[in-house]
Order: sequence, then C-alpha cells, then structure tokens
Amino acid sequence: MANISLIPCGDFKTRYAADTTIFPTKTSRNFAILGVALLLLCPAFMDRYWLNLCIQIGYLGIAALGLNILVGFTGQISIGHAAFFGFGAFSSAWLSNSFGIPVALAIPLAGVMTTAVGMLFGIPAARLKGLYLAIATLAAQYILQDFFSRADWFTGGTAGTIAEPFTLFGYAFDTDESFFYVVLVYMVVMYILATNLMRSRDGRALVAVRDHYLSAEIMGINLTKYRTMSFGISSFYAGIGGALYAHYLQFVSVEGFTILFSIQFLGMIIIGGLGSIMGSLMGTAFMVLLPEVMQAITTALSGTAIDAALNLKDAIAFLREMAIGLVIILFLVFEPDGLAHRWKQIKAYWKLYPFSH
Repeated sequence: MANISLIPCGDFKTRYAADTTIFPTKTSRNFAILGVALLLLCPAFMDRYWLNLCIQIGYLGIAALGLNILVGFTGQISIGHAAFFGFGAFSSAWLSNSFGIPVALAIPLAGVMTTAVGMLFGIPAARLKGLYLAIATLAAQYILQDFFSRADWFTGGTAGTIAEPFTLFGYAFDTDESFFYVVLVYMVVMYILATNLMRSRDGRALVAVRDHYLSAEIMGINLTKYRTMSFGISSFYAGIGGALYAHYLQFVSVEGFTILFSIQFLGMIIIGGLGSIMGSLMGTAFMVLLPEVMQAITTALSGTAIDAALNLKDAIAFLREMAIGLVIILFLVFEPDGLAHRWKQIKAYWKLYPFSH
C-alpha cells in the first residue's frame, strides 16, 4: 500500500501529459516550491558551519544523483565515481586558469569533458556486467588517480592546483553565504533535468535495460547505446559536482579522490534508495550529517567508562568509517529500498490514518 500513489479527491488526470507530470499532486508541487523558498532563506539564519554542510550536501548530491542514474536506474555498476568527480574538479580549474574561461562557463564545460572521459571508460559496459564491470570501473579509478598525480599541466601534480572563485557579472561568490545560492541553483536545475530524463523515452529505456536487458533488446532498445549513455550522464553529473567542489574550496588536491570516496558515493545512493531521485539527496544528507552525529555521540560519552575503555575522542575518524559501514549493512538488511521508500511509507501512513489498510 505504501508504494501506491494516493491522489486526493478532486485531483483528476485527463491528459497523458498530466499523468507524466513531475509532481503527482498540487500539494507535492506546493511543498517543493515552499522547500526551495525556505532554502533561499538559509544564509539569513544559519551560521557558516551549517552552511558549509548544506553546500557539501548540494555538490555531493549532484554527483550522487549521477551515480544513481547509472546504478539505480540503469542497473550498471561503478566504483570509480570519485575519480570522475575529481576529473570534473580539475577540468574546471584547468579551463579557467589556462584559458581564462569564466568559471560560470567552465563548470558546464568541465561536465562535458568528464562526460567524454566517462563514456570512454563506459565502452566496456557494452560487453561487461556484474563483477567484471565493477573491476573495469575500479581500473578507471586507479588510472585516473595516477593521471592526476602525473599530469602536472592539468592538475598541478601532487602539489594540487588553485581554482578561481565563481564570479558572475563581476560579483565574486567567494563566501559561504553567496556560494550557497550557486550550489542551490545548480542542484535544483540538475535534479529537474534528471526528473525530466526519467519521464522521457530515453529514461524509460534506461529503466528497461535495468529491469531485463534481454526483454529490452527484443523490444528494440540498443543496449550498447544506452549503457554507454548512462555512463556519460553519470559522469556529467559527477563533473558538475566536482567543479562546484573545486570552486567552493578554491583548491583541488589529488589526495581527495580515493576509492574510499567512491565507496561513500555508493553508500549515499544505497542509503537514500536505488532508483530514486529524491533518495539521492536524502542519502547524501545522511552521509554528510553522520559524522556530526558521531561527534555528538562521542562528546556525550566523553568522560564515561566507555570513553576510558575505547578512547573515543581520538578515534572519531575511525568511528565515522565504522559507522558508515555499519549503516550500509543495516540498510541492506532492514531497509534495502532506502530512505526514500521509508518516506513513502510515512506519507502513506498519514494519508490512510486511522485505517491500517
């Protein structure tokens, strides 16, 4: 029952376009608009620490959405997403530093460059699947990491490179308060694009490839085209997210794009919900805020017998990694559909209350 879309009385769909609209009800559309309006007010009452967390959720959420399109909607696998995220970061910095391209234009161009690289590594996806494809994407992770270390002209080598702040019409968005709006605009646009993609013919083809590739091929869907295209789309989103990351920190270093970061991206979409656009953002928020919760727990346990036995204060970094692994396992066991599915169940409960069926 929780998966059924419950349409209130009075909301009728008489056209095909209405049946494929982004928001199923007027209430959901109004809540989405209200949510964006409240986010616009965040810099007015949030301090820089929380704005920093919100900005992280924004650019990581864009990259996680790209991975969800690849893994959740198309049924492919990638454990090298952090490398594409890093390629986008370096590409945008390189374009603005070497050619004087404005950052506002360098960010989408970085997404295009990352798309080309992603499709290059996605070519094996036409013939590989499962564990073999996972190993191929793992190779992409290490190849790009090695490239980052050696290509001084592109990345600055092991020293890293400077990224110019985002500017528009002479105004520099170089503070947390101003850059928050940049990330918010990109996030809203990228999520709307992904939602529209899934409503289109190509989006339905991606889902068909995931559900049963043999049936999809019999229906006339070109598996090679759509599998490679999903890698390109995923890389585009990773590139945009990485470019925003670069121009927010204004510095990019090769150490930041490891295999552990790629696993964290997978954790975001597993916890949020595979095949769910909203779940990508929910999972990202969960993963970004998890260290804050772990920090609060260790602070609460400070001075207790447990702290004395485990030395929690000095082990917060290890606790964070342990917590991420534990949470992924718990979600796989008890809530494999992620937070998005749990949210649907909560909404269905309140719509049906006090009836349980």
